[in-house]
Amino acid sequence: MTILYLLIPLSLILLGLAVWAFFWAVKNDQFDDLEGPAHRILFDDDENDLTPEQRAERKKGTKPPRDREPPP
Repeated sequence: MTILYLLIPLSLILLGLAVWAFFWAVKNDQFDDLEGPAHRILFDDDENDLTPEQRAERKKGTKPPRDREPPP
């Protein structure tokens, strides 16, 4: 029974820390875009799939013509 005198204040302190962490995350815009990173991984631009010519064009900043398909 005397352990409750320790556990109840300890649990209230932990609850207070969790509430503070939640409001800190909301204030610092941690929950703004929950779906963006999940969609962004689908459109990954992997340079290993490009030919050396396409890599050179990308480094120069020019875009390849639209009718050109990347190699399989």
